Amino acid sequence: MAKEYRTIQEVAGPLMLVRGVEDVTYNELGEIELANGEVRRCKVLEIDGGNALVQLFEDATGINLSNSKVRFFGKAMELGVSEDMLGRVFDGIGNAIDDGPEIIPEKRMDINGLPMNPAAREYPSEFIQTGISAIDGLNTLVRGQKLPIFSASGLPHARLAAQIARQAKVRGTDENFAVVFAAMGITFEEADFFEQSFRESGALDRTVLFINLANDPAVERISTPRMALTAAEYLAFEKNMHVLVILTDITNYADALREVSAARKEVPGRRGYPGYMYTDLATLYERAGRIRGKKGSITMIPILTMPEDDKTHPIPDLTGYITEGQIILSRELYQKGITPPIDVLPSLSRLKDKGIGAGKTRKDHAATMNQLFAAYARGKDAKELMVILGEAALTEIDLIYAKFADEFEKKYVSQGYDADRSIEDTLEIGWDLLRILPRSELKRISDEMLDEYYDK
Repeated sequence: MAKEYRTIQEVAGPLMLVRGVEDVTYNELGEIELANGEVRRCKVLEIDGGNALVQLFEDATGINLSNSKVRFFGKAMELGVSEDMLGRVFDGIGNAIDDGPEIIPEKRMDINGLPMNPAAREYPSEFIQTGISAIDGLNTLVRGQKLPIFSASGLPHARLAAQIARQAKVRGTDENFAVVFAAMGITFEEADFFEQSFRESGALDRTVLFINLANDPAVERISTPRMALTAAEYLAFEKNMHVLVILTDITNYADALREVSAARKEVPGRRGYPGYMYTDLATLYERAGRIRGKKGSITMIPILTMPEDDKTHPIPDLTGYITEGQIILSRELYQKGITPPIDVLPSLSRLKDKGIGAGKTRKDHAATMNQLFAAYARGKDAKELMVILGEAALTEIDLIYAKFADEFEKKYVSQGYDADRSIEDTLEIGWDLLRILPRSELKRISDEMLDEYYDK
């Protein structure tokens, strides 16, 4: 039986101090019972001798210090998991919010998870097809990878996230593939968009949705990605599924972390974020991967909006250190009407070489990828020169490269949010574009390959 305490000392914002507690531990769950019988949930943030600093999940209004009771449950926050979670929608702390029946859990798992032993990790090496050329062709996603999308406010990252969740698949196998989608601090309209988008395309049947709205408490936002990753670990490592986890928006998560840290009067780090933000983000990101001897895998796409479009802001900066690359969305491309506005030159997937080539995608993939990058970079340079010096100052070959850059953005990068291109389609579009250039310019592709594909 949980012991009750009537020793609430003070309540300040979302925090509450309880004195004289025994055997209460960090992260433990509890509840506060008000004089009128209403119950609110809380979590232990700090223990100092017999004093417990507790964070409330709901607001503190109406808590009377003298006649409210606190009980601690002796366990951390848990999520009841079962395969019936697929096709369901939950709030940020794991309660079903889609009018469906209660989930009967097969087991309960601590949402803080366990970090993967680095020695037990399997190297990511299998291609995941997202159906988006700028990702599949040039910044390939590999099973077990963490590949964030760096966006900015006003850019269509929500539509891109929904498109990846709908279209992603592991090719050539009938292996179970599932998507766990966690949205943090989003508006009601955005939540509705994600739900409708998955329902209409039929993708909801293989998706578990966790939705935390902007008006939900900050502490709930901190638990949302952990709930999602716990569901993913269960599906991947106990049910042998390949799980794609999409977390949006990590910026809202980090802001909630800052809010809680400020309420605790901790010494702030860079830009007011807590000094432990790197460690905290790593405890999320490092839960993705593959484990030796287990069939399932967790691949992760965290999405974050860079405040003031600044890549050096602590959130994208720390995320870049922990993950394997980044997909960067560009405001300039968005204004040109390129959808999705993926800027392929600064984007990078550090594991792409492991997931492409004969037997995985196609033997010409690596060579055409390098050639497209080089040609696009030179075309962009030519266009910049054209702006400064005028078209007349460019050589004939520079003009061809400038034309190539325009066509590349229009045909390869821009495909809308409904086109689902196979990797073969993407490679063929790449060859069509390379044919704009004279064969003598394609120095990164072998002659045998040019004979086979370029002259076709």
